Amino acid sequence: MFELRRKLLKGGSVAALLSPLLGTGLLVPTSVLAADWNRPAFGTRNIGDALKAYGNANTASESPDIVISAPEIAENGAKVEIEITSNIENTRSLAIFADKNPMPLSAILEFSGPALPYARVQLKLAETTRVRAVVKTLDGKTHVAFREIKVTLGGCGG
Repeated sequence: MFELRRKLLKGGSVAALLSPLLGTGLLVPTSVLAADWNRPAFGTRNIGDALKAYGNANTASESPDIVISAPEIAENGAKVEIEITSNIENTRSLAIFADKNPMPLSAILEFSGPALPYARVQLKLAETTRVRAVVKTLDGKTHVAFREIKVTLGGCGG
């Protein structure tokens, strides 16, 4: 009981002493753990350019090991929830594209180690479109899966 109290008091006093340094900018982190942002891929306006900027110019093989769970008909394109699971070994990254969106690349997720490649995202879809999940493995191979989603009420511009 007393050890927990001492640890709490010690941690609180250290935080109180370091907070002014954080506010003034004197205490700056030495490394940032966030991945670099792929600005060219996210800024493209068509699916061909987005795939090329991502590093996949339609050379991917379609794989049944990528499972996309999404509604067949989305009542509102402003919020369409999809789940993607990759059963491919050594999955390094997962990218999600919505072909007819104004900016087709929706998300890139990087995985490290023996993680289960799973993503649950909410997309904003402009119109009825084909959603594609592109998986890159550690050995450089690329796999893709497709799912057509019909949108009855527009999200991005409708």
